[in-house]
Amino acid sequence: MIRAVALDIGETLVSDTRYWASWADWLGVPRHTVSALVGAVVAQGRDNADALRLLRPGIDVAAEYAAREAAGRGEHLDETDLYPDVRSALTALRSAGYRVIVAGNQTIRAGELLRGLDLPATVTATSGEWGVAKPDPLFFDRVVAAAGCAPPDVLYVGDHPANDVHAAAAAGLSTAHLRRGPWGHLWADDPELVRTADLRVDSLTDLADRLTADR
Repeated sequence: MIRAVALDIGETLVSDTRYWASWADWLGVPRHTVSALVGAVVAQGRDNADALRLLRPGIDVAAEYAAREAAGRGEHLDETDLYPDVRSALTALRSAGYRVIVAGNQTIRAGELLRGLDLPATVTATSGEWGVAKPDPLFFDRVVAAAGCAPPDVLYVGDHPANDVHAAAAAGLSTAHLRRGPWGHLWADDPELVRTADLRVDSLTDLADRLTADR
């Protein structure tokens, strides 16, 4: 029985549009160029930060991130970055008695910004805060600890096949794949993903409807 729902952040709860646009502006290249390169590396199954490395060979992404923060052009999240179904879906899940965990591969700053949005979640945490990132099994140990129940009773929801679905399933969690964002759309019908995911949904509204119907 699913008792807790844990959700990825990027392209699950939050659109990455602003994130990549800000990198394009910082590097002084057209936004569509960054978008196209992100799509290319996604299609190749590579780290999406490789888009920046293609633009600026040898770039130290962490150092550039710090320079952006120091220049007052660092990370920013507000209500407009959330997908429209986020608040209603999370509220419905909590009202149905599920423990809702927000946990993804994001920075410490992103965690602070997300908590500032006061999402209807029981726990909000990032890999930067935990010191471990997906697909490391220790990340999912932290998710399970936050959920306070057995791994199979935690449903991990995300768009990324390797980091979200396959990694969570290997750690013993139940999984749901969300067809959203570049990864979610490109790999939605991958046979291995279809075999692995316990649920496949097109929106968080769809997810909430299916889970609350079973309560």
